Amino acid sequence: MKKIIALLLVALFVCGALAACGGSQSKDAATADQKKDFKAGFIFLHDENSTYDLNFINAAKAACEKLGVECILKTNIDESNACKETALDLVDQGCGFVFADSFGHESYMIEAAKANPKVQFSHATGTMAHTEKLDNYHNAFASIYEGRYLAGVAAGLKLNEMIESGKITAEQAKIGYVGAYTYAEVVSGYTSFFLGARSICPSATMEVQFTGSWYDETAEKEAATTLIKNGCVLISQHADSMGAPTACEDAGVPDVSYNGSTLSSCPNTFIVSSRIDWTPYFEYAIKAAMNGDKIDTDWTGTLGTKSVVLTEVNEKAAAKDTQAKIDEVKAKLESGEIHVFDTKTFTVNGEALTSYKADVDTDTETDPAKKGDTEVISDGYFHESENRSAPYFDVRIDGITLLNEKF
Repeated sequence: MKKIIALLLVALFVCGALAACGGSQSKDAATADQKKDFKAGFIFLHDENSTYDLNFINAAKAACEKLGVECILKTNIDESNACKETALDLVDQGCGFVFADSFGHESYMIEAAKANPKVQFSHATGTMAHTEKLDNYHNAFASIYEGRYLAGVAAGLKLNEMIESGKITAEQAKIGYVGAYTYAEVVSGYTSFFLGARSICPSATMEVQFTGSWYDETAEKEAATTLIKNGCVLISQHADSMGAPTACEDAGVPDVSYNGSTLSSCPNTFIVSSRIDWTPYFEYAIKAAMNGDKIDTDWTGTLGTKSVVLTEVNEKAAAKDTQAKIDEVKAKLESGEIHVFDTKTFTVNGEALTSYKADVDTDTETDPAKKGDTEVISDGYFHESENRSAPYFDVRIDGITLLNEKF
């Protein structure tokens, strides 16, 4: 009898172990199926014709392909309630992660996030995630000012080459810059580019022409043409079409583009381009959403995360040894030996900038009385994108002339 009871107990133990193992396998299989069926939705202001949006689109496709998740793209979604409706539609389609790429999308993304607490929402260039404090709403950007600084180094080398060859004088080393709006993101961009150029060509100056649109090929081409007529001998931009690069190619003026190479269309004038590679962020955030892990409220990509990159240098248009100099300066930025907004390298109204309160936490458009909430200068430099991911450098420094500020 005791032997029979012992055998029964062993049998029961084995059955229980097998059941537990089977349950574990079923759970693992269910988790695998859930990840396999995961969907990521993306909202873009324009489509592939915009260099800005194309940069995001390529990164979204690459990240989703690597992670093996379904990628749903929504293009030409303007900065209106259409963004919220599109976000909700993506949720209805089963997306567990929803991303939007334009500044004006933010308020609508927040509304969608509040209505769907189990879905993760992320937004590029936004400023409100760290103050909204929602578990499922996040901002992301990158230290692109470092990339623009490096592109500016390439521009400075080209200016020096033009001076040394006698094509221009040192006093004629004037850069033209096509900007979309007077937002801090644009100001940070053109200033970092200028400081990079002037670190190589000390006599460089800059004129900026704004268009009042992120994507307007006609306006951007007209702006570049105006700058060239004003005597600008090199052009760069923070706008999203081929307008400015095309104007440069037509006029034979060197060009430093943004968000991707324009070499195929502008082989004689394109030098280099900086851009944010969004693939590392998309991989990180989508994987976290799939696994139920926390996503950073405010994520800033860097040179180190390979989120800030430059295209290959076009040696036909660039000055000699441009790539070697870019590599040298990049190493110094990564090590902290130099800083883009080192206050020893610029002045404001002829004076050194020793203190500055930036708009990091406050929406000054709705509450202008609270302008300037965070001290951002210490250790001799302006700490850009360290208190939040989106740029907040909006200082007007000497050497840069704004031709129009209505936007």
